[in-house]
Amino acid sequence: MSKLIFTLILNDVLSRNMIKVNLSENEKDRLYMELLNYFGLAGGLNVCEALENAWQDPYNRSRIEDFIIAWLKRRVRKSIISGVV
Repeated sequence: MSKLIFTLILNDVLSRNMIKVNLSENEKDRLYMELLNYFGLAGGLNVCEALENAWQDPYNRSRIEDFIIAWLKRRVRKSIISGVV
């Protein structure tokens, strides 16, 4: 269930920032796990509820959005660098 909440959050962030990107399931899983780890939610009880509550709070929403955008920028940089080599 928390994966569904994450997918809704990711889609919201991408649409509100007008970002068009195709992520593989593996990349989405990696982003999801890194997000949970960064915010200390990994391994906790009720991850779904905690993630949803964090998204409802304006401060946490901003932090989650910043994290996702930064992660996507790193992904783009890595793909550019690996494409050049």
